[in-house]
Amino acid sequence: MKAAFYRSKGKFEIGEGQQVAPGPGEVRLNVAFCGVCGTDVHIFHGVMDQRVSPPQTIGHEASAVVAELGEGVTNVSVGDNVAVRPLHFGAPHPFDKGHAHVGKNLKFIGIDSPGAFQNSWTVPAYTLHHLPEGLSLEHGAFIEPLAVACHDVKIGRVQAGENTLVIGGGPIGTLIAYVLKEKGANVIISEVNDKRLQMLGDLGFQTINPLKEDLLARISELTEDKMIDCAFEVSGSAPGVKTMTEVVNVRGRIVMVAIHGGEPKPVDLFKFFWSEIELLGARLYEEEDYEEAIRIAASGSIPFDQLITSKDTLDNIQKIFEEIDQNPAGMKYLIDCQA
Repeated sequence: MKAAFYRSKGKFEIGEGQQVAPGPGEVRLNVAFCGVCGTDVHIFHGVMDQRVSPPQTIGHEASAVVAELGEGVTNVSVGDNVAVRPLHFGAPHPFDKGHAHVGKNLKFIGIDSPGAFQNSWTVPAYTLHHLPEGLSLEHGAFIEPLAVACHDVKIGRVQAGENTLVIGGGPIGTLIAYVLKEKGANVIISEVNDKRLQMLGDLGFQTINPLKEDLLARISELTEDKMIDCAFEVSGSAPGVKTMTEVVNVRGRIVMVAIHGGEPKPVDLFKFFWSEIELLGARLYEEEDYEEAIRIAASGSIPFDQLITSKDTLDNIQKIFEEIDQNPAGMKYLIDCQA
């Protein structure tokens, strides 16, 4: 059995993995495709070694085929195509108020425990969601990031006809834009990378490059001075944080999607007081977000093939991660874990 092991900063190795027989309540999967997430790239850069404990097999944006059932598993059958919701909740904690997906004892499968960059992967049965007929395993690897986008839009309480701004047109920002479009919202994407802007324009989105245009004036023009009802900060940048408070209207909402680690960034709190703005955090997803993501994916409304920058084999994982570092305009890289 083949597996990719993250060894140290900037280094993967392909080696012999361990096929784990499923215990009670577990399922062994033949992993089909696994997308590369921004978190995987952070791991590759060596900034999460204390948490990951290398050597470790990472990866969590997976589609798979059920290969073997543990005792008591009834929600899936051998041969089913599934997507994996890679969350291990642990014991409930009173601090969580029932929201286990962001709970104190949450462990992320593929970071805190072995992940999907391998041929065979054993996970809890409750993490599995059926992929419908007609949705390919390639496209099934988009369900995890699409569920993130569904959760973000749900947190933002976006309604049809509202004006929305996505700050950052990378993989998650683009999927958020598609979910917003599905909800009937008016969507604008702010992005600075010319290649991404070209792609987003070709996909039919209204875009603004804030380095070349007056962002506020252009949004005012596009919205007939109404400005933005809900903004999504996905860029992780200081300019993005500055922009988010400038564009929203009275009682507008800001959804914080990006992970703003490191040095804290200044936020104009006066705007929150003056216009009664809301700031909402959004992290990961819940079960219902996965089902919504599968529904949207199966509808055919997202051109997944156009979002795939590259597809390669597990043997070439080192090359894939090095290419990602050299291509800031890239969208989604898929790894075929059976080829």
